[in-house]
Amino acid sequence: MKASRREILAFAGVGLGAAAIGAVLAPKLLQSNGGIADLLAIDLRDLEGRTRRISEWRGKVVVCNFWATWCAPCREEIPMLVALRDKYAANGLEVVGIAIDTADKIAEFTKTVQISYPILIAPAAGLDLMRALGNVAGGLPFTVVLDRKGTLAHRKLGLLRREALEPVLTGALGN
Repeated sequence: MKASRREILAFAGVGLGAAAIGAVLAPKLLQSNGGIADLLAIDLRDLEGRTRRISEWRGKVVVCNFWATWCAPCREEIPMLVALRDKYAANGLEVVGIAIDTADKIAEFTKTVQISYPILIAPAAGLDLMRALGNVAGGLPFTVVLDRKGTLAHRKLGLLRREALEPVLTGALGN
């Protein structure tokens, strides 16, 4: 079946309209960096009760790992994150755990497991923040890697594997 001239012109008009909308919206969407501005600006408390922001670590490659004490995959990946931080800290890597749990449970767990990287608490705000970062399901663990400029280098929902994460880190660190 051959398309009529009118149909071809209509499709071309729709295509041109979509391209124009994309040209206008794409820079704004890219500039928003998928919730990264929210992540850098949100006030979160550490285990000592101090207010902290992810923007404190600007200039470093930052692995922001959303987790909870009751999440088995979260618990599984923590030793790997500790090891990667130990290996690359001198090169400018920081791992920041963002816990979606109560402060008491988090404090007890971090002492037991001996997590050496900063832990921030984001109870209800953490779910909204994860969704803004692209985790629409709100699942855990969820990890976002920021480069030295604070832009998104990588994001992953689910269990991190060292063999997948380490190349992202070495690339962002310039190693």
